[in-house]
Amino acid sequence: MEQILSTFVRSIFVENMIFAYYLGMCSYLAVSKNVKTALGLGIAVTFVLVCTLPINYMLENYVLKEGALSWLGLQYADVNLSFLSFIIFIAIIASFTQLVEMVVEKFLPSLYASLGIFLPLIAVNCAIMGGSLFMQQKAFINVGEATIYGFGSGIGWLVAILGMAAIREKLAYSDIPKPLRGLGIAFIITGLMGIGFMCFSGLNI
Repeated sequence: MEQILSTFVRSIFVENMIFAYYLGMCSYLAVSKNVKTALGLGIAVTFVLVCTLPINYMLENYVLKEGALSWLGLQYADVNLSFLSFIIFIAIIASFTQLVEMVVEKFLPSLYASLGIFLPLIAVNCAIMGGSLFMQQKAFINVGEATIYGFGSGIGWLVAILGMAAIREKLAYSDIPKPLRGLGIAFIITGLMGIGFMCFSGLNI
């Protein structure tokens, strides 16, 4: 239980996809102009991470990595399909992204219109692919821990984009020097938020 809690908290604060690794910056900067839109995209990213990470974990451990197919028999013990990891992971992520896009278009048309091209671009969101690749490196003990890591990573991305959107909404009433308006001030704020999240780097659960 302690290991699961540690994985969850670290994935949100210590190993935040935005502020620790700067993954998913394209969507983060483009959609973080409005809190409502940012919330919708953040929930969509969290959903895709929660669904794809356990599937990719099982594929990695029972199909792709060296010796993973030993459950089929001794003749498959030396089979190594790890070279297919990128393709398989992207296919799984793209499938769930398509599902999310259809659901949002059907039930939340206003959010679908406001997200525009950035909703289907979840399929190539570096944060989601990064979650699966980090899952490979961390060698989680079971699929439950991998799922918790995906959920925490999604919550961390959601917290980051929501915080940014709230700040940028307030900036609309601020007197910002003309050369810094738009992406200029957004990059500065991202850097400052990243420094703030560095305070969690010593967190030990």
